[in-house]
Amino acid sequence: MSRKVFFSFHYQNDVWRANQVRNSWVTKDRESAGFIDKAEFEKIKQNGSLAVQNWIDNQLKGTSVTVVLIGAETNSRGYVQYEMLQSNLRGNGIVAIHIHKLQDSTGKRSIKGSSSFGKVFKDRFGNSKYFHELYETYDWVDDNGYLNLGNWVEKAAQNAGK
Repeated sequence: MSRKVFFSFHYQNDVWRANQVRNSWVTKDRESAGFIDKAEFEKIKQNGSLAVQNWIDNQLKGTSVTVVLIGAETNSRGYVQYEMLQSNLRGNGIVAIHIHKLQDSTGKRSIKGSSSFGKVFKDRFGNSKYFHELYETYDWVDDNGYLNLGNWVEKAAQNAGK
């Protein structure tokens, strides 16, 4: 089944790595959201947090899965947390992928970031839960993300009933 996926990541640190993952997705005739060039993002940010949140909300429309790309500092980024919360509220499937072993534009790798985002999610009974208690987490390199991303997305969508 064709899926429209929102990619969530720490722009400043991980856009190069995130593009590698995203490009592997779109080259297989799949649609993605959540990508914007730096100049456009800076322009949106100038209008304040509400403008950024509105952009995120618009990008999430029509998506069935959110892929959280975890770099060294992703778990501390406010907009990433907002994206995950909104994805959870809209019932999107969510999957996380560590991308620290991918090279950036200078050929450097990063340290492994934490997938602990705090108790920011609720299960179907309204109980607060940690991210790792509700969603699958993979490593792009170790778990062969290039070949498996489609399967991970489909599993997350099915788990969410989408």
